[in-house]
Amino acid sequence: MSETVTEPAETTPLNDPAAPSGPAEEKLAYRLLTGPDTREFCARISQALADGYVLHGSPAATFNGSEVIVAQAVILPHAVARADAAVASAVEGLEYEGEGHA
Repeated sequence: MSETVTEPAETTPLNDPAAPSGPAEEKLAYRLLTGPDTREFCARISQALADGYVLHGSPAATFNGSEVIVAQAVILPHAVARADAAVASAVEGLEYEGEGHA
């Protein structure tokens, strides 16, 4: 008898076991956190980072007449990888003839 051994699949951002697997666990891929520039705001950002989000872009700040209001976008890396893979698949399916556009 021949025994088939299946090698474990390589973990990639697309099959990351740490990524949410179902609707009950689903997190938003993108969040924009805003609020007054306080310790509590920084704690919200720190919690998002602990939850697996990464900073996306530079923070923004404005003054509303009485306090500084800040904003920081955060994203889930595996969600971006899935979107990138979908775009790559769509581009591969395009037919292209010619030299391009200037």
